[in-house]
Amino acid sequence: MKVLNVVKIGGNVVDNPESLEKFLAMFNSLEGPKILIHGGGILASEISARLGIETKIHEGRRITDAETLKICTMVYAGWINKSIVAALQKIGCNSLGLSGADAGTVPAKRRSPKPVDFGYVGDVNPAEINSGFISSLLGRGITPVFCPVTYDRNGTLLNTNADTMASSIAIAMSHHYYTRLVFCFEKRGVLSDPEREDSVIPLINSQGYRRLREEGIVSAGMIPKIDNAFAALSSGVSEVCIKHWSQISHNGGTTLKI
Repeated sequence: MKVLNVVKIGGNVVDNPESLEKFLAMFNSLEGPKILIHGGGILASEISARLGIETKIHEGRRITDAETLKICTMVYAGWINKSIVAALQKIGCNSLGLSGADAGTVPAKRRSPKPVDFGYVGDVNPAEINSGFISSLLGRGITPVFCPVTYDRNGTLLNTNADTMASSIAIAMSHHYYTRLVFCFEKRGVLSDPEREDSVIPLINSQGYRRLREEGIVSAGMIPKIDNAFAALSSGVSEVCIKHWSQISHNGGTTLKI
């Protein structure tokens, strides 16, 4: 079975042109089929602030009202997605930018307003992802680049957490490939001390994760990342790692195990 790399890149890297250029070169060097999923929350928050729209976050997840949805769609599916595709084309990686609505690839269901109303936020069922379409792209040597915008099959776009998007796509593709899911961001992994880059926790299992949350070592935006990592591992994904973007093709970072 072929190895498929599903890589999610965080907004801190996306918003840094020099880091992004270096990352994309390393991503392009990965052998075999690959998929890139990107965030972009930092730029979305900046534009919201310029327009006088307050950014609301609950436990690392953005609350998306109607105006915020417009901004997220313009930023994620527009500027960021097409800029990444253009940069990949420049270095010889034939890529295609996609939202979940394109070709009905990633449908979602609007999240229940209870206990927290996240607004126009979509939860994805990996079983509903059009993995056959994605496989057909990969088979033609095309690298899909997904933004975290999905849709509800009734004409409404939804904002989906990019970590959730990556995990769900990896789960769906694990039926076709030996799938490796890599979360790349600006830290060297999950840190026991956020102030010390050398405090990487090399291995986290589900029991250890519960303890880290209780002790407050894992909090905010790291929670959905690790939640999605374990969801992927329990649903067919073979490997999951959280690491610095410069380590994408090397060992290191934090490995997750059930």
